Amino acid sequence: MARWPVKYMSARLYLPGLPCARRAFLSTPGYQSLGTIYTRFNRSLPPTPTFVSRLAHTMAQPVTITVAATGRKITVPTGLFIDNEFVPSVDSKATIDCINPSTEEVICSIVAGSEKDIDAAVAAARKAFKTTWGKNVTGFERSRLINKLADLIERDAQELAELEALNNGKPVKIARDFDIGDSVQCLRYYAGWADKILGQAIEVDNKTKVAFTRHDPIGVCGQIIPWNYPINMWSWKVAPALACGCTIVMKPSEITPLTALKLSELVVEAGFPPGVVNTVPSLGSVGGAALSSHRDVDKVAFTGSTVTGRKIMEAAAKSNLKKVSLELGGKSPHIIFESADLDQAANWVGLGILYNTGQDCTAGSRVFVQDTIYDKFVQLLVEKFKQLKVSDGFDEQAGGGPVVSKMQYDKIFSYIEAGKEQGAKLVLGGEKRPGKGYFVDPTIFVDVKPDMKIARDEIFGPVLSVAKFSSEDEAIELANDTTYGLGAGLHSNDANQCMRVSQALEAGTVWVNQYNLLTNNVPFGGKKQSGIGRELGSYALEEYTSVKAIHWNYGEKLDWPL
Repeated sequence: MARWPVKYMSARLYLPGLPCARRAFLSTPGYQSLGTIYTRFNRSLPPTPTFVSRLAHTMAQPVTITVAATGRKITVPTGLFIDNEFVPSVDSKATIDCINPSTEEVICSIVAGSEKDIDAAVAAARKAFKTTWGKNVTGFERSRLINKLADLIERDAQELAELEALNNGKPVKIARDFDIGDSVQCLRYYAGWADKILGQAIEVDNKTKVAFTRHDPIGVCGQIIPWNYPINMWSWKVAPALACGCTIVMKPSEITPLTALKLSELVVEAGFPPGVVNTVPSLGSVGGAALSSHRDVDKVAFTGSTVTGRKIMEAAAKSNLKKVSLELGGKSPHIIFESADLDQAANWVGLGILYNTGQDCTAGSRVFVQDTIYDKFVQLLVEKFKQLKVSDGFDEQAGGGPVVSKMQYDKIFSYIEAGKEQGAKLVLGGEKRPGKGYFVDPTIFVDVKPDMKIARDEIFGPVLSVAKFSSEDEAIELANDTTYGLGAGLHSNDANQCMRVSQALEAGTVWVNQYNLLTNNVPFGGKKQSGIGRELGSYALEEYTSVKAIHWNYGEKLDWPL
């Protein structure tokens, strides 16, 4: 694994000299300068009329970010990606500031899309679906293009990882080796499916009739992805949709939009026709709402909170009853039985709650430990958690970075305070660091009661609640006592117990003697209020196709009148 020097990381934004930059910009393929849009790129300059006028020409131009830790200069698009071009908003002057959570500094500002921009992107996607994609291109060609896109992402893995670390905060090595590595595999997995979208031939009457089914691409898909895994979630949504022949309007999180824009450049380089993939960064209340209620969008896929998922489902129902798949929140249980390998179980508990600094829908945030091993296991957890270094994403020793935003930081600490106030015992962490950055250290509460807020609500941070149980039945009851059902885990060396408990747990994914590892060929999704539909594996293809039954009569004559 490659290593980086441990340096303080920051990013500086370079706004090119406007007259010559504008000339260079206008000659750059894939970029357009349309309209006059005001932006807030450089707050050190006075907001004079001349400055505003000149800045109006810079919207949708790329900016160059320099990563201090590596010296790398990364060129990032700032416009909306519609019809294979980066463009300004049709009607909005709003911008989105992209923040570095390690330093709390602004990395750059990008165009914030409006409802009319969503309309333009949907129109481009619909045109492509009818003309150059959809049923107009073979599965072999779709496979070739998806594989090409995977190759380009693999080529640019280091640059994408550094950009992800800047905007999201996660360690570069984790972004590159895990998130991006998995994303490349995901694209290649679905590239393999592109020419294997099969229907059935169904016997009706061998002398006169036959029936068969077609799995047609569902059409234009609105895809709304979260900020915790920006590149990974992009690939999970894009890969099966493209394999099936759908076109896409992507709405990345307004907190972490930079890598989605950078990936859009690679879509063009890979050779996808204009309009097949479109990217419209915007506020969720604007772009997400517009996609969910749009009457020319055939399907919406969303990963995020249960509260937002309900709103999307309602909007889809009230508009055109579009197909919806939702991967929502979780409060996942993790059960440790007395027969388990305790050292390994502690490692997996650490991965379950500390990976991605706890910002994971399947985070194993509720750990239930059998009473006979409770004290020993808690001590082991404390020792393990202390070994993880939470630091700047360019620190080669870092196993976790800051949480993504000030809002998330404040939310996590509000839950930590609630845990203290409600009587849970804090045995590790729970204190704020001095200085800049949204850093939250690994935190463990023990003797947690089922009715405490930290045991009921999704915290989305590195905060673990530990409770004890006596019997297998009690463990199952405690584990299932939640409105969520995304993930669950158990550790035991009793094979019969593993089978009984895994079948009894109410979750879309159950891990036995491991936790939080997913593979691209195995389906993933939730039960209860953790969502509907499935991602990954062959099951995800069903989310992007509609089944058509064709009845063919080649021998029966109809008598008339009846």
